[in-house]
Order: sequence, then structure tokens, then C-alpha cells
Amino acid sequence: MSEEEIPLPPEGGTGFFSDTSPVEADPSPEGSGTPYRVLARKYRPRTFDDLIGQESLVRILRRAFAVGRVAHAFMLTGVRGVGKTTTARIIARALNCTGVDGTGGPTADPCGVCPNCKAILADRHPDVLEMDAASRTGVDDVREIIEASRFRPMQARMKVFVIDEVHMLSRNAFNALLKTLEEPPAQVTFIFATTELRKVPVTVLSRCQRFDLQRVPQTMLAEHFARIARKEGAELEEGALALIARAADGSVRDGLSLLDQAIAQGASDTASVADMLGLADRGMVFDLLEVALHGQVASVLEIAGRAYARGADLGVLLTDLMDVLHLLSRIKALPELRDGLELPEMERVRGGAIVDHVGVTVLGRAWQLLLKGLAEVDAAPDRRQAAEMVLIRLCHASMLPTPDRLIRQLQEVPAGAARTDGAPLPQGQVASSGHQGAAFSAGGGSASSSRPVPAQGGHDAGPSASVQGGGPVAGAGAVRQGSTVLKPQLAESVPEPVPAPQPLRLATHNGTPVQPQEEQPSGGDIIPPMPRSWRELVALVGQQKEARLHGTLRHLGHPVEFAPPRLVLRLAEKDGEQKRQAFRALTGLLDRLYPGRWQVIASEEQGEPTLDEQGAEVIALHQDRAMQHPLVQAIMRRFPQAQIGEVRDHSLDDYGLPPEEPIVSLGEDVPPDFEFAPPDADYSDEDEFY
Repeated sequence: MSEEEIPLPPEGGTGFFSDTSPVEADPSPEGSGTPYRVLARKYRPRTFDDLIGQESLVRILRRAFAVGRVAHAFMLTGVRGVGKTTTARIIARALNCTGVDGTGGPTADPCGVCPNCKAILADRHPDVLEMDAASRTGVDDVREIIEASRFRPMQARMKVFVIDEVHMLSRNAFNALLKTLEEPPAQVTFIFATTELRKVPVTVLSRCQRFDLQRVPQTMLAEHFARIARKEGAELEEGALALIARAADGSVRDGLSLLDQAIAQGASDTASVADMLGLADRGMVFDLLEVALHGQVASVLEIAGRAYARGADLGVLLTDLMDVLHLLSRIKALPELRDGLELPEMERVRGGAIVDHVGVTVLGRAWQLLLKGLAEVDAAPDRRQAAEMVLIRLCHASMLPTPDRLIRQLQEVPAGAARTDGAPLPQGQVASSGHQGAAFSAGGGSASSSRPVPAQGGHDAGPSASVQGGGPVAGAGAVRQGSTVLKPQLAESVPEPVPAPQPLRLATHNGTPVQPQEEQPSGGDIIPPMPRSWRELVALVGQQKEARLHGTLRHLGHPVEFAPPRLVLRLAEKDGEQKRQAFRALTGLLDRLYPGRWQVIASEEQGEPTLDEQGAEVIALHQDRAMQHPLVQAIMRRFPQAQIGEVRDHSLDDYGLPPEEPIVSLGEDVPPDFEFAPPDADYSDEDEFY
């Protein structure tokens, strides 16, 4: 370019560094022909007060300028678009601001009207140099900065070097910068910005004052975007702003770019913004998750097809499902989120409805399936097919029992019994001692079992058998007293209201295992143990899925006499027909389980209290005991209006009653924790029981 071609400064100005700034020009296209500036540049923060979501950074820097302790090197780190470069420019203006009258010093509130502030805002100040380390990574580029730092500023008070994406510098470039960074000239300030702090050498970090810029919360982003949209003359729905804020992922610049696109396309409602972003509607995501957790494959594929027809990427749809699962897990762990205003109303209401019926295990399993499925979608040749296969897998997995439920089901299945589908139980689901056992009844009676325990003296547990005629079972660890074999009960084992049949090891006769005759009614169902108390009988009714009869016996049943197989009962039912139906249902159930054995007699005598009344008495007793506690009394004296809530005792059963003691009739000479074994039971090695 010749000397004649060099442009001259504008007439009437003050040279190339005049006070006239293109920033002050009209940004609208019809104002003066100035090109349109995107919202991310037009609304770029100019002061610390304009920064959003960085309260800690602003507070520290304001205090540093107030006390005159401004560092010579800053390291600004954070995700893209949170304001790293913007903060660097604000610091540069704060260091070089001269005030309105031209006599001011460094300040946290730059005036914005002095020549230095205007030149820095216009990106044309000769003493504020910005370098993009992504394109200038070599040691020669850093040497230029080092050479420039030796000279005093041409116009400003401080010479500021802003190096963006500093982690992209080479190792030699970092090494060349170390000495100057450690002892810079008094008039030089370095400001580094990076999104990959771990790639910056610790030797550089130790010479800088580090600030971590946080992701801006979605609620704050949505409010910020709403203010800008109103300034631009656009009105967007709250849901549309929420979608843009969620897609921004904490980045102000990304969100402003999406907002600019939405305003340009006229997308003001939630559906239009969702189409623009290629997202499924939030309500559709909740619908998809609900039908998937119910295992409705056809509905899942239909909803996914509608989302695909609208232009949504099914891989992104899986990501939205994971986002909802994470939200539900947070609501499950933090129930107060349902009452707060942090979440939108739809997410609080629909999310709360789902977590009321879904456990953490189901949510975690669905998360793992989707997490692995996303990798399959990225690797598959057809993303839609892969995503639909993941959704089908999620539907089928939702119908599987959770591990804890499966364990409970296996524990409740009697040993040697068949599954509901007729297949035998897998090997290893019977006796925990390693022997296969069987629960059976002898002489028309029922059998119960106890867990095997080691015999006294460290010997292995011996065989066990059931008592003829339906008596109790002698478990392992039995000892012989005279002609009677006795077995100590487990001290820590308390029978449940409905004792589930446990696997037994069979007794031997002359060294040969005794094979019991298993009696089954028609249909192949296993005969449950004979109830030994009123509570066990009521629990047995509940176990047989007789919900109405179970509720009647629990709430209205007053046992007058309970001597199996004889029951005298009073039902506190005003309607005689309902009372007769209850007796018929109870008699029919007992005849089905124990044909021709039980006798149920209706009575009008007072009888014992119902199970609910007994449980209420226990709860009242616990509350009285709690009231007598010195700490509780001290609290009540301090807070006279306080009341004691429910006192929970985890040792109580489903009826609020303590576990029943084993019913054993042995005589006065026999300890109460022993029960008989059959007199014909023989043991292969009798010496080990002495």
C-alpha cells in the first residue's frame, strides 16, 4: 500500500484514537446502515454489575480494587460463554479508567466515557493486546509479548495482555513465559482465559490469581433472556425461555445465540422453540417415561415416532429421558424440591407423581440402560433404529423385579416347591446349608421349620424332622435327653406372624434318609403351616390375597376362643348379611387350605380386642414411655405446645404388635426354648450330640 492509499483520520476528530466509537452507533439496520450486531455482542457486559451468576468473582475483584491489592496475573477458567474474555476486558478498563474528568485512578466501576474506556470497548486500544492461543501457539508468539512488555504503555496507565485459550500454548511457549510472568514489569498485567485448566502447567497456575467462573443457573438465564427479549420487542413464553436456558447449559453466549435465532424465526411459543432446537416437548418426554416404566412398548414406539416426525433426534430424546430420570432421582433424594420454586410446575407435579410409585432402584436401572444405549446410538448406522431398540429394552427391563424384591420372593418360596410357571426352582435356591430339604406335613398336620444352627461344642448341625401329627419341627443342634430329642430355638429368631416354610434336612432311619410323604391339595398348591395363634390366622388370610376378609378380621374380629382347629369368633359388624358373608368366606378359605379340619363358630361374647386395638395399645404404651424420658420432659417444658408424634418401633410386625413367642408345651422339667423331635428319628452319629 502506497502512502497515498493510507486513509487519513476523520476531519474534526482527534485522530485514530478519537472519542467516537462504533459502539455508540445505532445497531439497527434501518438506523444508519450499520450492520446488525448479534445479541451476544450487543448485550455484552461492560461493568462488573452487568455480569450475572458470578457474584463471588465480582465481590473479590471489587474488594481488591478498593484496597489496592490487584494482582499482576489472573487465570480465568470456566465453560464457554460464561464471560471469561468479557471479565478480562472489564478488568482492563478498571485498571486504565481515568474518570470523567481525566484524573481518576484504578476503580471497580469504570466510567465508560473516558478515552481509555471507549477505546477498550471498541477493541482498538494499543495497550490492551488480545492473543488467541489456539492459533498462535508457538514460542515466537510468546516472545513478541515478552518484548512488548518491556516498553511503557503508549496511552494507558497499564499494559494488559489477554491470552485466550491459554492451554493451547506449547510447552516451550509456557516455559518462555514463566520468568516474565513471575516478575513482570510494574506497568504490565496478564489475564489468561481457558476452558481446560488441567492442561495448564502448575508452574503457570502458581503465578496467577485464579478465578473459577460458574455456570449460570437456568432460572437466572431465563430471567436474563426475558429482559433482553423485551428490549428487542419480542415476547416469548415462559416455557420457550426455559427451553433456551436449558439448551444453553449455563452459557450466556450460547443462550443469547439461541434467543437471537428464536426472535429471527418468530418462534415465541414453546412448541416452536422446541422444533427449532430439535427437541421433544417436555410433556412428551414425561409421557414417554411413564409408558416405558409401565412396559407399554406400543405406546413408547408411537410417542417416539411422533417426536421423530417433528424433527427431533431420538438420540437427543434419550438424553432428555436421562435428564428427567436425574430430576426424579433428585426429587426422591430431596423431597423439599417438590415444594420449592426451583423447578417448573410441570416437573414438580408430574415428577412428584412418578416418584411416588417408583423406587430409586428402578430409576437407577433405567439410567444405566439409557447411558449404555446412548453409546450404541452413536455407534449404530441408523440412529433411529438404535434408539428404538434402547426404548424397547427399557420397557422390558421395567417389568423385571428389582434385586431386593427378587430376594424376598426367593425367600418366600417353599423349598422343593414349583414356580408359578410349573418349572422347578434353580439349583441353589433351597437349603442354605447346602442340602436339599423339603417342607411337608405328616399325619395330616402341618410342618414348620427353623433355621439350622451349629450344635453346642462346635459340631455340625444334625438332621431334623417334623413331628408326627403336625407338631413343631426339631431343627439342627438337637440334643438327646433320655428318650427325647430336644432342639434349642434360636434366641435371635422370632417367628413372623406367617412363618414361611423353610428347607429342612431330613431325619434318617438306620442311616437311610426318611422320605416324607408330601400332601398337596388339588391344583398342586403347597399347604401352608397350620396357624398357631389368632394373629397368624389373620396373617394367613392376608397372604392368600383375601383383602376384604383380611381387613374385616383385623379391624372387627374379636376372638373368643382359639384352639386349633377350633375357632370361636365375634365380628363387630352391624349388618348381619355382611357378618354372614365374612364367616362364609373364612370357612371356605380354611376348608380349601385344610379340608374338613377347622370348625368356625360365631359368638356374641365379648372376646379379646381386635388386632388394631391391641396395636393401638402398644403405640399408646410407647408414647407413655417416651413421655417419661427425661430428655422428652425437658423438651416439653421448653416447648409447652409441642406434641409427641408417632413413636416407631421397628421390632413390631405389620399389626403394630411385638413378635409372638414360639408355642411349645414340654412340661416343667424341659427348658422353654426346646421342642421335640420325632421319637423314631435316628442319627448317624449320636455321640456328637452329647
